[in-house]
Amino acid sequence: MEHPKKFITMGEILLRLTPPNYEKIRMATSFDASYGGSEANIALALASLGVDSTFFSVVPNNSLGKSAIRLLRSGDVHCSPVILSTPEETPTHRLGTYFLETGFGVRTSKVIYDRMHSAVTEYDFSSVDLKALLKGFDWLHLSGITPALSKSCADLILRMLKEARELGLTVSFDGNFRSALWTWEEARDFCTKCLPYVDVLFGTEPYHLWKDEKDHSKGDWKDDIPFHPSYEQQDEIFQRFIERYPNLKCIARHVRYAHSGSENSLKAFMWYEGHTFESKQFTFTILDRVGGGDAFASGLIYAMMHNEKPMDILNFAVASSVIKHTIHGDANITDDVQVIKNLMNMNYDIKR
Repeated sequence: MEHPKKFITMGEILLRLTPPNYEKIRMATSFDASYGGSEANIALALASLGVDSTFFSVVPNNSLGKSAIRLLRSGDVHCSPVILSTPEETPTHRLGTYFLETGFGVRTSKVIYDRMHSAVTEYDFSSVDLKALLKGFDWLHLSGITPALSKSCADLILRMLKEARELGLTVSFDGNFRSALWTWEEARDFCTKCLPYVDVLFGTEPYHLWKDEKDHSKGDWKDDIPFHPSYEQQDEIFQRFIERYPNLKCIARHVRYAHSGSENSLKAFMWYEGHTFESKQFTFTILDRVGGGDAFASGLIYAMMHNEKPMDILNFAVASSVIKHTIHGDANITDDVQVIKNLMNMNYDIKR
């Protein structure tokens, strides 16, 4: 059944080109084509689960741009706000592309971006009526990828955050650092500006969380926290965020253990309703890793929209990410909530 709450997100959708059969790019003679992008992945995942889901972006008014939007519409994502730009509006007039070399065993996956001067980076968003765009929605999701694309995109993200706050939407934000797009300090500087407008935060980087706002030489509270933190270490970081940004209602992050390019484990931590929770840990074989973090975010958003209990919210989010690793393409297009709940409860029996 469709959920009455309405979700909207904004980001760039990209053409994804992948050599078949785990081939390396340098040896490839053909590529499998699909489309992806963090925000689009989340919109598709939520729509698959019955949430009224809308995507906003700019794509060139050509066959590639239209094909990308057709994919979203075929997944029940509303795309009426999407702007099909003209060559005058976006002179380079192109859809961003990325190449994925899928890892296998001890060989890790590799991504090569070809997204400079894409339509969304060249479009002037200053005239977009954000109040009209966001009116009627309950939840807005944004990420730190889009503001890294251009100044116009960065300005738009801050405007959307402020407008959503005024309109009373629940706002989620995922820092999603991409080193190919900007530096660590640039990402931390910008994403920290977003925190006062966020309700649900995914990840604890890239943000400044200074021990002393007036003396940065004392360092950041997160500086000494390992990539695989203990419960106590993660709880302390969550508490520091809440002290600094009491507007945050939930903070969640997943932790990945990479045993090889083909086998990983996942678990997650979440601060919610005054407590820090730790999920079950899942170990699994990977078919397609890209989009795992987006599936975690979509699972958590879905479970929160449905007012699940805290531990069920967190375990549903992790299970959503795990099941995405068994699906080709960027998005978790699982359309059966019970499949995710069975995995969440580690029930692997065949369903007849």
